[in-house]
Amino acid sequence: MANEHIKVGIVGVSGYSGRELLRLLLDHPHAEVVYVSANKTEGPVSDIWPELAGKTDLVCKPYNVEVASQVECIFLATPHTVSMKLAPELVERGVRVIDMSGDFRLSSEDTYTKWYKADEHDAPHLLDAAVYGLPELYAAQLRHAKLVANPGCYPTASILAAAPLAKHGIISLHIDAKSGVSGAGLAQTEPLLKAMKDNFKAYKVLRHQHSPEIVEQLKELAGRPVPTAFVAHLLPFERGIFATLYLSLEEPLEQAEAQKIFEDFYAGKPFVKIASAEEEIEIKSAVATNDLILHVAVDPAQCLVVVTAVLDNLIKGASGQGVQNFNLMYGFDETEGLVA
Repeated sequence: MANEHIKVGIVGVSGYSGRELLRLLLDHPHAEVVYVSANKTEGPVSDIWPELAGKTDLVCKPYNVEVASQVECIFLATPHTVSMKLAPELVERGVRVIDMSGDFRLSSEDTYTKWYKADEHDAPHLLDAAVYGLPELYAAQLRHAKLVANPGCYPTASILAAAPLAKHGIISLHIDAKSGVSGAGLAQTEPLLKAMKDNFKAYKVLRHQHSPEIVEQLKELAGRPVPTAFVAHLLPFERGIFATLYLSLEEPLEQAEAQKIFEDFYAGKPFVKIASAEEEIEIKSAVATNDLILHVAVDPAQCLVVVTAVLDNLIKGASGQGVQNFNLMYGFDETEGLVA
């Protein structure tokens, strides 16, 4: 396994997720990127992403399933509603697929069409087959996965922040989550940076497409529905997620007890860091890393726990997590290509 190289392709290399995937995989000791494509962008990758000049001679061309299916693993860094058109044929041809979009994150076609404003799902037969790609929760399933649904950035922060308390009687959960503008995609980043200068706003209140992803996963973890309100906000900078979770519990927890629950739950998980009770976490500590940093505080009198979480939405919230999933799928160390 130490000398094994997996032939990898990236569909959608011209977007943020594609760029981050390529950057990470070019330095991965067990990945050989042999295929890249994009919908409207063609030419040498070094022209598309000048920062990668000298690191690759790959040329981006329009998607071709015959060429794409020659690789062992394809990352679909494509928009919602596009991946579900591409994934079925790749899977049928024996290619393992890691999908960065939301097309396979939900178990129900009805839920998908409602929240993603789609008329239908093109591959509903794959919804049950897809493994939800949160390595900290589903490592065993990922080792055998043929199709991985890489989670969204908000759900990664929110689900992992709540997961240690899923069995501790959550009465209600309120999530106040904030993102840098890169979460909207490459085309929207510059306009949003200008619009958000000295500004701050909530958006898609109680109708954000990541809401059902969080609700579904927490129900699975808790064994029952967890009443959840999720509100997303935009911050006036490029990258990073800051999520604050307010959890009302049936029974109170003391600070030391809550701290131990989180530390025990994530023991041996290399990319989840639990801050001490005295620390104040901030986004810049997680940017440019695959780390999720969590802080937990309690108010026993109100049976209240407040968990704060920070991550880089383009790495642990997207491409870094995709590489983490790739490592587990092929039996490599989870940290390969993700730590210096």
